[in-house]
Amino acid sequence: MNQLTKIALTWELYEEDIPKTHIAERLGVHRETVRTWISGISSNTLGLTGFIEEYQKAKKGQRKKRKLDGLTKVRIWNLREENKDCCGQKIQEYLFRDFGLYLSVKTIYKVLGEKYKLRSKWKKNVKRGPVPKASKPREVVQMDTVDFGYVFAFCGIDIFAKDVTVKLYPSLTSIDGLDFLNVSMNQRFKHTDLLQVDGGSEFKGEFRRNVFRYTDRFRVARPYKKNEQSYIESFNRSLRKECLGWSMYTQREIPYLQKEVDEYMEYYHTKRAHLGLNRKTPNDILKEYQVTDI
Repeated sequence: MNQLTKIALTWELYEEDIPKTHIAERLGVHRETVRTWISGISSNTLGLTGFIEEYQKAKKGQRKKRKLDGLTKVRIWNLREENKDCCGQKIQEYLFRDFGLYLSVKTIYKVLGEKYKLRSKWKKNVKRGPVPKASKPREVVQMDTVDFGYVFAFCGIDIFAKDVTVKLYPSLTSIDGLDFLNVSMNQRFKHTDLLQVDGGSEFKGEFRRNVFRYTDRFRVARPYKKNEQSYIESFNRSLRKECLGWSMYTQREIPYLQKEVDEYMEYYHTKRAHLGLNRKTPNDILKEYQVTDI
């Protein structure tokens, strides 16, 4: 029995007030299929005949797959390269903002996969520390350092607004830590309810003797619990991936590298969409909360 015959019998049995479930059992089709046929016939102005004609037309040949035009693909690739190899969600935002185009993240990653080798997600099943939380700017600030050989990047981030400060040093001492504390607090953060660091030597000695000038509480994250420093660790990765890379540098390169970092900071605060900020920039959040003293 072909499908057209089943459709005709479905309508005949339905007109005889036979339940749809029984019709489906008799004809060997799914109940939802029966419901779809009956609904289609009922809504068609020509009834059964008109529905069967439309059904035959719809079944002629395979549907053509939707294809993205070359220009859209080039735009996706260019947006990734212009925005430091950013993720699909950010490309989705930039596409809509700059070109008025909306594509699903899945489609964007398919296009990226045509040109780039994308890494798969991998999660290690280990117990993690609690993720710190904040409800307003300047409530929690995290600090950490990134090793670039003979150059060390001291980084600080407000975990709510995601605004950051970065300064490069030729060494990793508590004197350097104190200088960064003074620079980051005076130029950007001013004061915070909680300042959190890891257990590095740069955050001991002179740093600890002066830290309470800028914070009400001071906390050292537990070792091997990087989730407790998740915001600054995430930024450290962005600093490597989008700015300085994984190279080792010498001390004489610091002036040039600091200039590169400052330019990246301008991009980071004013243009880079942040998924954790609903695709806004840190400066957008600071304006919303009327934080202007930076």
